Amino acid sequence: MRLTTAFKRLLDLSGVWVRQVSFEPDRVVVRVALRRRRLQCPKCSYCTRNRENEQHHASVWRHLDLGSWRLEIHANLRRLRCPEHGVLVEGVPFARYGARFTRDFEDLVAWLATRTDKSAICRLVRIDWQTVGRIIERVGDELLDEDRLDDLFEISIDEVAWRKGHRYLTLVGDHRRRAVVWGTEGKGQAAADEFFAELDPPDALEDAEDTVESQEIQAQPPAEEQAEQKIGERASKLVAISMDMGPGYAKSARQHAPQAVICIDNFHVVQLATKALDEVRREHWNELRSAGESEAAKSFKDARFSVLKNPEDLTERQIEMLAALHAAGGKLPRAYALKEMVRAIFGSLALGVGDSARRLGRRLVLRAFHNKVRSTGWRTWLVWSGLRLRRFMTRGVRRAWSS
Repeated sequence: MRLTTAFKRLLDLSGVWVRQVSFEPDRVVVRVALRRRRLQCPKCSYCTRNRENEQHHASVWRHLDLGSWRLEIHANLRRLRCPEHGVLVEGVPFARYGARFTRDFEDLVAWLATRTDKSAICRLVRIDWQTVGRIIERVGDELLDEDRLDDLFEISIDEVAWRKGHRYLTLVGDHRRRAVVWGTEGKGQAAADEFFAELDPPDALEDAEDTVESQEIQAQPPAEEQAEQKIGERASKLVAISMDMGPGYAKSARQHAPQAVICIDNFHVVQLATKALDEVRREHWNELRSAGESEAAKSFKDARFSVLKNPEDLTERQIEMLAALHAAGGKLPRAYALKEMVRAIFGSLALGVGDSARRLGRRLVLRAFHNKVRSTGWRTWLVWSGLRLRRFMTRGVRRAWSS
């Protein structure tokens, strides 16, 4: 078998002939020629037999490494005049427009970007950070589904830190497809407004209004109905939006999709309840220190994870410590019971037992006030938890709430 035939099968590049293979000290150079005679625009589907001129140098693309050797593809290309994009170098089937890497190489880098960090990618494929970013952008532009924002009914909005110095990305996910469908730099109301603007562009809203005005003249609707007409077509299909307890996302959701139910993520609710429990624990520890009980305060300091961890994750020593705290009584065991009740509420909802969750919600509110857990953290948690507290309150509980 000839060397060119072996490399043709080894590289498996569509639409080319392998003309020459040369081995250099640090790389392997494979010279190829396009099979097709017609020139194709790299930006559109325009094809022609007429060429503008030929390049005076060979175009170079890096392919997947051959062992420890760098593998390069060289080809002499022609130039064409596209009616839409002007004079351009003809496109090749094995590389994207503007890239100096083959599709196989860029697809590998994009796949690695979903599995590891940029530093590992740079060391593995021997390219720099900026190149990794450009490759991800090209692959994303080609593979990103243009209809990904259609048929959204249940979505999530949340931010993730991606760089030091409080740099965040806001990500929107589709619960039904279990995939991220949109993202932008930043967080809060501005980022959410940007999502809703792309979900229903202003041009689409203007076209919809023009269509309504072109219909036969009807009675002028009330102001509330006019406000409802400004809701975008795709935003009006949203049924539920899950988010954290920050005010920015909720404000934007109420403005652009008022019909959607805002759902607070159970992780953030339980996290806030755990922080409130930790505040009660610190208050009790400070009380022991102020009372001069240094030995009790020292032993109690080790009980932090006994009350903050989930019961199923406790060690034997932590179980004994938690039992001792319950036997001693006081506000800390009562606060711990409230925290576990919050976990039980969301556990019941996850199992589809809505009645049990409602009963636990009533008990949670009554215990929080009748047991006189006056911690600021717990009262803040009760406000932000999303429970309809006032509906379950008796007259006495309402007086306690207002005070």
